[in-house]
Amino acid sequence: MEQQINLPITGMHCENCTSTITRHLKKMDGVLAAEVSLATEYAAVTFDTSTLSEGTIVDKIRDLGFDVVGEDEEDEARAKESRRQKMQFTIGVIFTLPLFLISMGRDMNLLGEWASAHWVNWLMFGLALPVQGYVAWDYYVGGIKALRNRSANMDVLVAMGTSVAFFYSLTVTIALGMGAGARFGTHVYFETAAVIITLIRLGKLIEARAKGKINAALKKLPQLFPETACRLESGEEQHIPIEQVGVGDVLLVRPGESIPVDGVVRSGTSAIDESVFTGESVPVDKGPGDAVTAATMNQSGMLTMEATHIGAETALARLVQLVQTTQQSKPPIQRVVDAVTNVFVPVVTGIAVVTFLVWWFLIGAGFTPAMLRLVAILVTACPCALGLATPTAVMMGTGIGAQRGILFRNGEALERAGDLTTVVLDKTGTLTEGKLTLTDILTDKDESELLQLSAAAERGSEHPIGKAVVQAAKERGLDIATPGQFEAVTGHGITAQVGGNSVVIGNLSLIQQHNIPTKAFETEAERLQAEAKTVLWIAVDRHVVGLLAVADTLKSEAQAAVAELYELGCTVTMMTGDNRVTADAIAKTARISDVMAELKPEDKAAAVKKLQAENSGLVAMVGDGINDTPALAQADIGISLGTGTDIARETAHVTLMHSDLRGLPDAIRLSRATMRTIKQNLFWAFFYNVLLIPIAAGALYPLSFVPMMFRELHPMLAAFAMAFSSVSVVLNSLRLQWRKSPDLKKIGMSEPKAT
Repeated sequence: MEQQINLPITGMHCENCTSTITRHLKKMDGVLAAEVSLATEYAAVTFDTSTLSEGTIVDKIRDLGFDVVGEDEEDEARAKESRRQKMQFTIGVIFTLPLFLISMGRDMNLLGEWASAHWVNWLMFGLALPVQGYVAWDYYVGGIKALRNRSANMDVLVAMGTSVAFFYSLTVTIALGMGAGARFGTHVYFETAAVIITLIRLGKLIEARAKGKINAALKKLPQLFPETACRLESGEEQHIPIEQVGVGDVLLVRPGESIPVDGVVRSGTSAIDESVFTGESVPVDKGPGDAVTAATMNQSGMLTMEATHIGAETALARLVQLVQTTQQSKPPIQRVVDAVTNVFVPVVTGIAVVTFLVWWFLIGAGFTPAMLRLVAILVTACPCALGLATPTAVMMGTGIGAQRGILFRNGEALERAGDLTTVVLDKTGTLTEGKLTLTDILTDKDESELLQLSAAAERGSEHPIGKAVVQAAKERGLDIATPGQFEAVTGHGITAQVGGNSVVIGNLSLIQQHNIPTKAFETEAERLQAEAKTVLWIAVDRHVVGLLAVADTLKSEAQAAVAELYELGCTVTMMTGDNRVTADAIAKTARISDVMAELKPEDKAAAVKKLQAENSGLVAMVGDGINDTPALAQADIGISLGTGTDIARETAHVTLMHSDLRGLPDAIRLSRATMRTIKQNLFWAFFYNVLLIPIAAGALYPLSFVPMMFRELHPMLAAFAMAFSSVSVVLNSLRLQWRKSPDLKKIGMSEPKAT
């Protein structure tokens, strides 16, 4: 049996840590897939339970030097880790600040006769020791873990760079104390190592807080479930824990209460706030037969509902699981980054060693300048920014999508959605409402009287057309009598007795079978049929008195959504199994020029495949029914509506939790904005390294007009640049959700509604 688990991991410091865990997990027998994210600090592992257990996977991660915390312990473990990092940073500042001031005072001749006193070196050593031994301890531990697992990460670079500066300074201090003169030099760099460590710790602290904000919205989603539900049993109210609700239970939901589980309204009407899923603030009216979703808010009336999905099967639980899985997954662009980071640290270490040897032996600058350049290269080349560039943006993109009711199945779907060039829309239930409604009443008499009479005749009908007529009468508040006699004529209509009148309602064929003249309404009937409407002829006592027209009406937002898709550069095609006349009429109303009609389910998949062959870009299929499933699977991106069938949602790469088609262009915009952010992040991450590594190696040194701080690039500046690169990448990802973010304005999205 296949099972997926999400394990919270502590002790990771950079992308190499995630690569190490992922690599070792994938080597385990029984592991089918494994992804580890530095941004979420989770490992998503899919495994065969007949071969492997969760405990074995946890033990493997711990053997690698990391820890896995339980779900109940996660918040406390994260909080404890945050407190520890704050303490480390505080200790770093307390000891580094005076150390830095003493060092600068000595260099600027502000210490007077103390400047040459040997005890000052020992004082600086005493201030640097807590920073090197406590604040930097994580980097030594992480570096040892990485080397033990035959990899090299940021911890190795930081530990190597600061250790060189610290132990060189200690050697100079001891040598001077033993009277060895300037054999090893006279200047110490305790403050360099301490400032580097403290700056990096500050960057990590800011980075951790930013990642915490990114996770906050998702963490709140499970808290939206109410803790209890009111179950009705034999007319008695029973308040029970939400865990005890079973499928089929009848529940009472009062105004102001949350819907406890997914279900169907049995009685009562109310306005339901579904903004947690759709982002729309306007409540949705619900009545008998309508579906309601767990965690949405009942605002006005009292409802009784029947539970249909509970626990992990509710829409909210599936949403949380899907978003967590998506945030763990990596889009294709991340594979390139992973390949670079796997070789990055060894290459940088090699460059640092070569630079050190060149400056010491070939250029003859001496040990100390060569050592400083080695430290600068090691510190500035941290791959953290590269590791954070993609996952932080993916987290923000999927989080915003979830808040707007747009669920991406994985990182690849999030990336590819922005490259769509062709969008294929199914007609029934996607472009249209998926149910028949009364659209026209044509009569020489009173419209209400005709509708009231027709509804009375159709009252006993189970056909969707008859139900549409009855529903229209109810919405107008008309009294509906009970027919004295009723007979359904399969495929044609009905006959009935209403108040002593003989009533025939149906298609033209049924009217003609009763030899009733139709000439008076033939022109109007032809017009309605040309508009893709089903025409009902109404005859009373062998005389046609009017026409009713019903249709599966176009969704109110369909035109706007199609127009937005065109604006985004997409070609829009409508696909349906209906006849050509109906299809053309609906497409014309929706302003779609390309129509494929009279298609069987297998024809739809073949049509999508043909479009893929004819177009150089990606093709999306949007549908909601079982018959759309083959086409959803065939498309480059399958998009289902949350109101559709389970199999359609499971097959699709993207799910809209609501039926609003404007989610389609929103999904494309969100994908493009996320990919733009990822590319910006990667540019800046690579830019820092490509620019600063040559500078640290001395590329600008021959240029006398360049300020000395850049010609030499002191390791402290390198540390600041490295910390800033990681923080800037995370902050750039956060811009996706800021209220006044240029990215949101550019893609036309409103700020996600807080959950």
